Amino acid sequence: MVTAAVRVYDELRSGILDSTFEAGSRLSEDRLARLLGCSRTPVREALRRLSAEGLVELLPNRGAQVVSWSSDDLEDVFRMRALLEGHGAALAAETMDTDEVARLHEIADGMAQLSSDGSQSDRDELATLDVEFHRAVLVGSKSRRLLEAHARVVQVPLHQRVMRSYSPAQLQQRMVHHQELVRAIQLGDADWAASVMRAHILSALNILLEGG
Repeated sequence: MVTAAVRVYDELRSGILDSTFEAGSRLSEDRLARLLGCSRTPVREALRRLSAEGLVELLPNRGAQVVSWSSDDLEDVFRMRALLEGHGAALAAETMDTDEVARLHEIADGMAQLSSDGSQSDRDELATLDVEFHRAVLVGSKSRRLLEAHARVVQVPLHQRVMRSYSPAQLQQRMVHHQELVRAIQLGDADWAASVMRAHILSALNILLEGG
């Protein structure tokens, strides 16, 4: 049975990711409790979880608000991602085994199939698979310190926002990047893998900054 806290968390998280609760907006515990038909306790617990995920800021004496990202914030995060994940891709090309590469192929093929439909629900699933794909590359690097550094830098799940900003043509180009990256890793070409990963992440940044 789903508890009130879990239900409230799921509804708030979904509302933040689909911009029902816009970036920078205040999240009043009283108002949310009335809106969601519950007491303030599950709302408070949900807000704490969302804060830990980086989706909500808990401000002293001012309550909670949805995290707001400036262009400079986005650029910092994506450029750091390009450096870290580019290095991770290079290491993965040197260390991933056959089973790990096969899993990358499986994820990339699944994303390519989903991207051909383009529905909103597919975009959400694509975002989930995109996280899994990038995580698999980092895990394949066999570098614990790289994983730790990446977790500190990429604290806010921006994948849903990014995935929804792509035009159909841009989305298909993203799928080509994934396939090219898998090929580079499969061939053990560290320089190629790093280059593809960096270009993949920086092109996403430019799409975001240009508003799609």
